Amino acid sequence: MADLPFPDDVRALLLQPNPAVVATLRSDGAPVSVATWYLLEDDDRVLLNMDDTRVRLKHLRRDPRVSLTVTDKDDWYTHVSLVGRVVDITPDEGLVQIDRLSTHYADRPYPDRESPRTSAWLVVDRWHGWGAHRQD
Repeated sequence: MADLPFPDDVRALLLQPNPAVVATLRSDGAPVSVATWYLLEDDDRVLLNMDDTRVRLKHLRRDPRVSLTVTDKDDWYTHVSLVGRVVDITPDEGLVQIDRLSTHYADRPYPDRESPRTSAWLVVDRWHGWGAHRQD
């Protein structure tokens, strides 16, 4: 596994609206993975956002360890997996953060304006890649 900073080619992949899967840990230690949107911030933290009813929010509050695998939308064999921990969980007041994600992925603000949402920021401890981003 590699440390930060990300090489330019890995950063370029992570800056794109690629498919991603996030894994959290249940109270019994079992991993749970779900598809998700993400956004790489300028400081290399990763924004995640979820509806307040999502169980993974409870998982993150109890155990902040998380992994996120991002797959190149044009070549699913090429992917980068990030391993780290959530360091900040805050209400998404005004749906500002989900709108950033929705605009990144769908070119429009998030359509559901009623359901409360929460943002979480992942700090990456290490990463590994495969396909075009494989480390030797």
